[in-house]
Amino acid sequence: MIPAGEVDLLEDTWSREVPHEQFTRLRREDPVHWHEMPGPHEGFYAVTRHADVKAVSRDPELWSTELGSFMVRDQSPESLESLRLVLLGMDAPRHSRYRALVSAGFTPRVVRRLAVRIGERAAALVERAVTPGRDMDFVDEVAAWLPIQTICEMVGIPAGDERLIFDWSNRMAGAQDPELSAGKHDSDLAAAEIYAYCDALTAQRRAHPREDILSTLVHAEVGGDRLTQHEINMFFVLLCVAGNETTRNLLSHTVLALAGHPGARAELAASPQDEALWNSATEEFLRWGGSIHNFRRTATRDTVLRGRPIAAGQKVVTYYTSANRDEDVFEAPFTFDIRRTPNEHLAFGGGGPHFCLGAGLARTQIKALVRELLLRHPDFVLAGEVRRLRSDFINGIKHLPVRFG
Repeated sequence: MIPAGEVDLLEDTWSREVPHEQFTRLRREDPVHWHEMPGPHEGFYAVTRHADVKAVSRDPELWSTELGSFMVRDQSPESLESLRLVLLGMDAPRHSRYRALVSAGFTPRVVRRLAVRIGERAAALVERAVTPGRDMDFVDEVAAWLPIQTICEMVGIPAGDERLIFDWSNRMAGAQDPELSAGKHDSDLAAAEIYAYCDALTAQRRAHPREDILSTLVHAEVGGDRLTQHEINMFFVLLCVAGNETTRNLLSHTVLALAGHPGARAELAASPQDEALWNSATEEFLRWGGSIHNFRRTATRDTVLRGRPIAAGQKVVTYYTSANRDEDVFEAPFTFDIRRTPNEHLAFGGGGPHFCLGAGLARTQIKALVRELLLRHPDFVLAGEVRRLRSDFINGIKHLPVRFG
């Protein structure tokens, strides 16, 4: 076992780099590692192997999200109660009921209907934003906007309000980053502003339904059960952040990877109609630069995980970033291989009830935008320092300077 204190997986580490060397050591020497926490927070077990991440994810009766939330740090009673009201923070039966009601907005039929518009938006965005020879911040000028535009269209947010969603989601996702957060409670304030905004939109949809997710949520019914106003608002908050931040970061990590792998970039640019190649490449983009570091659970009873005794009430943190480089699952895991097959990455979670509801939508957006970029501007290089988000939850890139040829 590795002594406590020799590994640091907290937010300052992630602001500098993805700690692949630490994860490689953990997988090899101590795959269920006791990680201490500063201050009043209790430590946790870092779970780093692919098989264990899947096992924890697929046993929600033993590993609860609701008991201690999905965040590494322990929460105040008030914050914990709020987190239990979003889909990520629920256990069955509440999670099952809630997911059944909201999943109508994310069916394959809905994603197929949106795919054409996503392709059109991606083409227009690249055409408008990318100027050959000019240095640009890819995050702010490109990656941020396709997810925001898609979510706004899906929800039915009025044109012109995209910047509001951008600001609110930045402040919530950047709660641990002083560049994005105005203070300790700024994230809570942003959530309250989104909540109030949803109240007004919901009132409109009750009176005048449209073909959008918000109307679906307002009128959704399963076995006579309907969402309350509070539940709708909390899902809206989650959707504005999770549906925006995660895909934005996936796009940024993909462009960063392609900048460093010109051979893969050239192969994709030369094969815009090769769907098999683009499908396998998209899965490799997801494996290589997943947007969520981890997910915390709390043991509901005494148990053992890979020989480690874990007491009821103790927390484990499953690291998707590590699982996606597990040598037992992926041949040459540190090789960026756009033809990798099979590719059992865990970018959307380890399976089980919390598997990402928007996985199909994210894949569609990534493929559409990267294809449009390589069709028009296949040559690009980094043009400055890549700056990462200070967060122990979101694998974010704040600034990605790029120059397109």
